[in-house]
Amino acid sequence: MKRPNAWNDYSDQQAQQVEDFCRDYMGFISRNKTEREFTAEAIRQARQAGYISLEEAISRGRQLQPGDRVYASNRGKTLMLLHLGTEPLERGLNILGAHVDSPRLDVKQNPLDQKSELASLDTHYYGGIKKYQWVTIPLAIHGVIARKDGSVVNVTVGEDPSDPVFVVSDLLIHLAKDQMTKTASDVIDGEMLDVLVGNRPLQVDAADAKGDASADADSAVKARVLGILAQKYGIDEEDFLSAELEVVPAGPARDLGFDRSMILGYGQDDSSCAYPSLRAQLELDQTPARTAVTLLVDKEEIGSVGSTGMTSRFFENVLAEVIALATGQDSMLTLRRCLAASDMLSSDVSAGFDPSFADRFEAKNSSYLGHGLTFNKYTGARGKSGSNDADAEYLAKIRRCMDDAGVHFQTAELGRVDAGGGGTIAYILAEYCTHVVDCGVPVLSMHAPWEVTSKVDVYEAYRGYKAFLQLA
Repeated sequence: MKRPNAWNDYSDQQAQQVEDFCRDYMGFISRNKTEREFTAEAIRQARQAGYISLEEAISRGRQLQPGDRVYASNRGKTLMLLHLGTEPLERGLNILGAHVDSPRLDVKQNPLDQKSELASLDTHYYGGIKKYQWVTIPLAIHGVIARKDGSVVNVTVGEDPSDPVFVVSDLLIHLAKDQMTKTASDVIDGEMLDVLVGNRPLQVDAADAKGDASADADSAVKARVLGILAQKYGIDEEDFLSAELEVVPAGPARDLGFDRSMILGYGQDDSSCAYPSLRAQLELDQTPARTAVTLLVDKEEIGSVGSTGMTSRFFENVLAEVIALATGQDSMLTLRRCLAASDMLSSDVSAGFDPSFADRFEAKNSSYLGHGLTFNKYTGARGKSGSNDADAEYLAKIRRCMDDAGVHFQTAELGRVDAGGGGTIAYILAEYCTHVVDCGVPVLSMHAPWEVTSKVDVYEAYRGYKAFLQLA
């Protein structure tokens, strides 16, 4: 029971719609590679679409009505968008939930070092990565530096063609006899992921060098880097203590293949689901029956923990505020009833079948590039451990929704049984008794610096998410 290739059902005009949508998508993910950047741009677009912040709604003190659009942000890394429907909130919501963090290298708090006249930044990798994939590729630095005076400096270096880039070095093949005998997990140790940032020493007059540590050959390169940072950003070395700097692959997403049918880009887990979710939410041009919600969350790649992860109380706190503004009552019972009556698509990617590694997949229960939106009834590992495992009745409802909207979709598992596994935010929402199923775009080379998707799958995700938000 193999689902058809979506491209075969597209006219030339529809294929152009796919191309137009994905051109916008590729531009978005090329400009917004971190959770802060994604959230900031999503807020900008939401405000253009008529959304107001929850704080504004509270300060106005008026009751929220069907058709109102509000958003709430959590520390600039997590975003919740709500388009209020005509039905009472107690009857539930239609929720899309995606994450906006991606695997990367995080700069340590005391990172700047000089060894053998090479200056580098120490990093700690974030999320599940193959460490050897991050050496010898052009890297960029994105993030913020918070000063003690309360000001925050935004940093993006390595994306503009005129910018320098950075790199993690590797051992030349001529001397790599011992290295080549190691397993893939040990070829590059985590502490070896140092990002090269300088080689030219600071030069000072001999008269000024007496007693000046910056003139020491052991720190002259580091001193020059610090001087550049002070000049460009107005920071000193101690400001790294309150910085969040993320090292990501440099450069934009690109068309992949002679036919330009695919996308090669960083962070498509999970931007290939988060961006279509955002677009689906913002483009609801009529008031829905059930309130439409899109959640864009942080920290999924490290277990959804922390104050900006899905396990925080942000989601239910915001929903409680919205219920109070819409009903005039502060009712915990209404909140619980709302959550239990809600439906959700956990918008996260799936493992696309890769013929180069066919033995890691079970062919008839795999997702294929070009075959549309993928539904994973369960994820997890070791006997579905850590999965949500959606119920049959809910899946039947979702099938009907997709078929009625003419959405191309497929179903899959995350690889062969006992081959490995993974998880999403689905189980967290299921704790509220919310109906939830994982649903996203098939990806090749997931968690690599550059990931592969099919344009038609990204577009079908957008169509499927939009149909779901309008589901009564």
